[in-house]
Amino acid sequence: MTCLYIAEKPSLGRAIAAVMPRPHKNHNGYIEVGNGDIVTWCIGHLLEQIEPDAYDDKYKKWNMADLPIIPQQWQLAPRKSARQQLSVVRKLAKQATEVVHAGDPDREGQLLVDEVIDHIKLAKSKKASMQRLLISDLNPAAVKRALAKMRSNREFIPLSVSALARSRADWLYGMNMTRAYTLLGQKGGYRGVLSVGRVQTPVLGLVTRRDDEIANFVPKPFYELFALIPYQDMVIRARWKPSEACHPWMDEDGRILNRKLCENVVSRIKGQPAEVTESERKETRQAAPLPYSLSALQIDAAKRYGMSAADVLANCQSLYEKHKVITYPRSDSRYLPMDHFKQANDVCQAIANNAGELGAAVSGADVSLKSKAWNDKKVDAHHAIIPTPKAVNSNALSSSENKIYQLIARQYLMQFYPAAVYSEAKLVFLIAGGVFIAKGRQLMSAGWRQLLGRDDSANEQDLADKVPPLEKGTVMTCHDGEIKDKMTEPPKAFTEATLLQAMTGIARFVSDASLKKILRETDGLGTEATRAGILDTLFKRQLLVRQGKSIHASEAGRGLVYALPDEATYPDMTAHWEHQLQDMADKKCAYQPFMDALQTQVQQMMDNVRQSEVPPSLRELKSPEPFKGGKKRRSRKTTAKSGAKATCGTGAKRASRKKSS
Repeated sequence: MTCLYIAEKPSLGRAIAAVMPRPHKNHNGYIEVGNGDIVTWCIGHLLEQIEPDAYDDKYKKWNMADLPIIPQQWQLAPRKSARQQLSVVRKLAKQATEVVHAGDPDREGQLLVDEVIDHIKLAKSKKASMQRLLISDLNPAAVKRALAKMRSNREFIPLSVSALARSRADWLYGMNMTRAYTLLGQKGGYRGVLSVGRVQTPVLGLVTRRDDEIANFVPKPFYELFALIPYQDMVIRARWKPSEACHPWMDEDGRILNRKLCENVVSRIKGQPAEVTESERKETRQAAPLPYSLSALQIDAAKRYGMSAADVLANCQSLYEKHKVITYPRSDSRYLPMDHFKQANDVCQAIANNAGELGAAVSGADVSLKSKAWNDKKVDAHHAIIPTPKAVNSNALSSSENKIYQLIARQYLMQFYPAAVYSEAKLVFLIAGGVFIAKGRQLMSAGWRQLLGRDDSANEQDLADKVPPLEKGTVMTCHDGEIKDKMTEPPKAFTEATLLQAMTGIARFVSDASLKKILRETDGLGTEATRAGILDTLFKRQLLVRQGKSIHASEAGRGLVYALPDEATYPDMTAHWEHQLQDMADKKCAYQPFMDALQTQVQQMMDNVRQSEVPPSLRELKSPEPFKGGKKRRSRKTTAKSGAKATCGTGAKRASRKKSS
């Protein structure tokens, strides 16, 4: 009996083979191990969605009358660079008696190998008995544990169907909408691709609307009022809390807009008794933040180092595949399985070896502490990104790899530090019938915060100087009032970090309560694996531009958003899709009704575009600059084709998966 393991990429295949019996025989595209079993691999996606002109030659020319393009029989074709490896997998699968699916532990990793199995027409008996190997750590001990816990691949069919639906739906929506609006743009004289995608376009809409808010912002004065209450050798500053009767003179954020109102209050409280009606002092504890998901890591790396999401992902892939010093990076989880707790000491020792700067942090860690991160109920196919027990030469990591490794390692070490302890105090005064509140907070014990490498108490005044310990019922005298004149400020332009935060917390940008819930429970806009590629596509298509650290929509980007229907530029549609796709993965929803509804929607959108004039925002747009990099400028036809392809939902992950060395 021969068992064939099909890994997603060569690095994973080699990691599987490394724990199997020797001797090993290396062949072209696979490894034969000592017991006769064979390990082979894909090179990312061996197959890809075919282009529209492969369905019908007439689609080579972009024509509004041909839209929508809806394949009657969906087809995949081997990627040119992957044909040889596909032949290797086909031959080995026919010879093997058993097959093991070893794709990455995520939705697309499941589909990536499943689509190969279907394409090579694996025998039904072998397909029915296939096992699923879930590996999130390439170190030998972790691979051995995963091999001992294989599950039936049939358990993951709904996940694969969900990924298939997402892939086809993204192709259907992106291909048709991109052609339609690019053709509209051409009517107005624009000679570039107006790329539209189910995820990328709401991101573009988010940036465009933020830019508009900044451009149209009109600053307004507002006021803050404090009662000044002398106590011993200090002055307590208590902020006024306006009553409901004052709401007509306040904005939606509770800011006071009328200075005369404040002046009137000052005149009323000056020299009046100030009675303490509430006195509260308590100790609060702040637990360590959870280990990183990919998005959380990308956000912190952007804030601390100014690194792009794509750069962070590339460094993570290298740390995972090449150096094997972190676990699977394309994870949306921030929790860890209980089984990993046993490795804490070994992981900490590896951190001390790999990142000397964290030596003191390792020494201070108490590996007997168990934070809320360890929770089997919140871990499925993959877990949070953490360091592995592998030690490497101190010079093995590049500068950027070292920065990312240290972020991941520091976040892991925080799990073995006590909570940060704060002392908080609050005094509520009643003065001339008005309520005034003084609050204070002071860090008493840094706990895990000491690993942040900065003085977190620097911005906090000593608690005793702000809110002294006064008993309820204490009466003092309000000496005077103080009015602070302020101006409202425009929202800040998006940066890489804040845009990623917006994509992961997109729920706050929609008003529909049911959609908010869906978006909070799903990935938000895009997935951990695709967000970097989505942003990269928008920059390459010249729909987004960078100005220093700020990100703005280009003229073409704004023109496209203004031309599109609202449903294409807001995250609501993504929320509906994700809800149905998750239901599909949970066996609550079928594939066909989802696709039928989408086809009807796309048909209606194309009908609307055909009946419309060129929108004003697409007239006389400045065409994009020639393609840079020493190559000739691409023709409109070539550019349009590549632009449409870029809208396909799985394109970002496919493009980022390169053959390992």
